[in-house]
Amino acid sequence: MVSTPSERLVDLVRLTHSAGGIIMRHYAEGTETRKKADHSPVTDADEEAEKHILAGLNTLVPGVPVVAEEEVAAGRMPKVGMHFFLVDPLDGTKEFINRNGEFTVNIAEVVNGLAVRGVVYAPAKGRLFFGETPGSAWEIAADASGLPDLGQARTIKVRRPPPDGLTAVASRSHRDKKTEEYLAHYPVKDFITAGSSLKFCLVAAGEADIYPRHGTTMEWDTAAGDAVLTAAGGQVTNLDGTAFLYGRPDFTNPHFVARGGR
Repeated sequence: MVSTPSERLVDLVRLTHSAGGIIMRHYAEGTETRKKADHSPVTDADEEAEKHILAGLNTLVPGVPVVAEEEVAAGRMPKVGMHFFLVDPLDGTKEFINRNGEFTVNIAEVVNGLAVRGVVYAPAKGRLFFGETPGSAWEIAADASGLPDLGQARTIKVRRPPPDGLTAVASRSHRDKKTEEYLAHYPVKDFITAGSSLKFCLVAAGEADIYPRHGTTMEWDTAAGDAVLTAAGGQVTNLDGTAFLYGRPDFTNPHFVARGGR
């Protein structure tokens, strides 16, 4: 396991953290909610944070395509190849609007269809996760006022399944009957409900064991959390166990399951 993050990952952490500061300013001041064409909510926080991230990535990795949620919603979907970035500037907009703190900023780097590097920042929770493969995954406490010393980050790893049963993590806003039926095949003793890509990170940090998802998600919803979980020793697969890949024509995910240790 690599004990220190690469320069690229550190740059992405800094960019994600600064976008979290923008979001927390809107969180404190309040922001108007609007509806996109698909009837999902969007706020000024989503849009301003995304513009900040796009400008930062253009400086860090000029010429590498970036697929970002609000850009796609506006009809601007770039062509991607084997190397691109996926950005969700405010994952969990409903959680942001409901003011429960369970929203995140997600940036992921994809190479050859795999999420190889990712950052997930939950600014209202003060939790910042980052990881890369090959390498490691880390977590550090981080409020939005200033980037912490990343040298103080702790390495995180998935845990082995407890002998007395699994802890499953499920979506706060999108839990459904199919998920319940899927989990009925596992020895689940506890449930944790969480919003946004925090679900992947709870598995990565050894706080949960399994997160299945049968509802619709987009690639920018999952890639950063996938990268963190994979770097922590877990995995995200299609429900049949095959590889979960990125770069589909419309960037819509199939159903998947995220798991910790075996």
